[in-house]
Amino acid sequence: MNQPPAIHQLGEDVVNRIAAGEVVERPASAVKELVENALDAGAKRVEVTIADGGRTLIRVVDDGWGIAPDDLALALARHATSKIDGSDLLNIHTFGFRGEALASLGAVGRMTLTSRRAGADGAQIAVSGGAQSPVRPAALTQGTVVELRDLFFATPARLKFLRTDRAEAQAVGDVIRRLAMAEPFVAFTLRDASGGDDRQVFRVDAESGDLFDALHGRLAAILGRDFAENAVKIDAEREGFHLTGYAALPTYSRGAAVAQYLFVNNRPVRDKLLIGALKGAYADLLSRDRHPAAALFISCDPQLVDVNVHPAKSEVRFRDPALVRGLLVTAVRHALLQSGHRASTTVADATLAAFRPEPAAGVPPRSYQMPLGGYAPARPSGSAIRSAWAAQAPAAVPDIAAQGFAEMSAPSARVEPELGDDALPLGAARAQIHENYIVAQTAQGMVIVDQHAAHERLVYERLKAQMAANGVAAQALLIPDIVELGAEGAGRLLAVAPDLARLGLTIEPFGGGAVAVRETPALLGEVDSPALLRDILDELNDADSSGLLGAKLDAVLSRVACHGSIRSGRRMRAEEMNALLREMEATPASGQCNHGRPTYVELKLADIERLFGRR
Repeated sequence: MNQPPAIHQLGEDVVNRIAAGEVVERPASAVKELVENALDAGAKRVEVTIADGGRTLIRVVDDGWGIAPDDLALALARHATSKIDGSDLLNIHTFGFRGEALASLGAVGRMTLTSRRAGADGAQIAVSGGAQSPVRPAALTQGTVVELRDLFFATPARLKFLRTDRAEAQAVGDVIRRLAMAEPFVAFTLRDASGGDDRQVFRVDAESGDLFDALHGRLAAILGRDFAENAVKIDAEREGFHLTGYAALPTYSRGAAVAQYLFVNNRPVRDKLLIGALKGAYADLLSRDRHPAAALFISCDPQLVDVNVHPAKSEVRFRDPALVRGLLVTAVRHALLQSGHRASTTVADATLAAFRPEPAAGVPPRSYQMPLGGYAPARPSGSAIRSAWAAQAPAAVPDIAAQGFAEMSAPSARVEPELGDDALPLGAARAQIHENYIVAQTAQGMVIVDQHAAHERLVYERLKAQMAANGVAAQALLIPDIVELGAEGAGRLLAVAPDLARLGLTIEPFGGGAVAVRETPALLGEVDSPALLRDILDELNDADSSGLLGAKLDAVLSRVACHGSIRSGRRMRAEEMNALLREMEATPASGQCNHGRPTYVELKLADIERLFGRR
């Protein structure tokens, strides 16, 4: 170019399309803006209909207070809103406040806005690619209907960046579910009209009762009964911030962070600070490849948080982020520890699902298989199974007797005398199976305990308590253990020697790549020093990215506890097994080991009887 280009003012339609690129990224963004407008208008029922993932149709119907006919044209103008007056951008009590949503949607699609306010006539206005039509009368009960067709027809390049219709529809569903969690007293419906069909995809009715009851009911409807049954209540307050909601037990974890729902003043957010705090709350209750499930709500004075950070309003900035993080970590952690030895019911469900009753003798195996036609036959009733067994049992007994009991393998279980009280939560120990699993009888059924996993958690909690009080007690070795780790490994351990000393483990350099172990934690008894040091070195390498000394020390303590717990294969007396059960009942978080795995499974008597066709 020989001459620099001249500066000129962009047209209003171009400005709106540029702004739409920030506000409306995909159909789910449009649905979010329209539903939030409905909630800000006091709606108690919101119905959303989409077609083709929202590309061809998005319709939002609400029963809010509506828009007056004289304000319809102004509602489509950029930065026109009834939610703020512009004098204080921090004092925001509504979802929306920018006044950009309707103008942006009208700039990139074909939108019709129909509304009626109580005591006024209904009216309608249409806009296509930024071009408005005159306001005209329309029939409608109180509320608003926004119909958006052919999204991005004015900016066809944006269509190339959309995903499949199914993926876009799933994103819309996720938006509706998050907003439904934020407003449990509002009814939501999502319908899909793709291909000429009109099917209901999602529906929740308005909840009643107090806030916690309503939220619990709404979470059960959206996240499932399993989450509601295995979540602990969160209710904590600190210096103007109030944290409420529910957090799932560690044994009810996920393989990905797909069940984490965070809200600030009822606004769904995806904030790195809050996500990190939630992870920190479960730090030594879950392994690194598992993720917690939670729905948490932070309420505060709008002056303490800035929501005007991003056009999509999914990010926030707190005035005191350390305070918010500390509140979330402490409150969730306290609630989880208060749950004691409790483990999620899904552990028992998975155990029951793993049991497959053997077909009765003489019943052809194929009668339990799926036929070629694709339908499943009716499952035999309990009485039918008992009848079949009774018919075959007389012939089966002589065959077994003929084999001789001497040829049968020796049993690997030991039955103990009844020494405990089965009325206690974890019951009375009755047997040890394979020298690793304790079977206890409870008043309602039975409990199977992994003795190594359970004792690992108990030792870990004792070590933490000792370290918090005055450091872990150490025992001196008569002859120091010399461990070869290589120059790099030895240097890594010696760099944190003062921190290890707080854990009751004293090491010194011994030349080359060796270290001398002079003291070990007294609680562990006899320790395999080489294995312990190598485990600690692995943990330090894994936890290097955290950068937090406390997190590293807890991780190392967890590895240390593993070496001091009852090993698999050790025979335990009835007194020892019952003592382990009683300590589990008194120890926080004993329902899972240090890696997030369950320490016990509880089976109700009714479920056991059902397995044998007795019910």
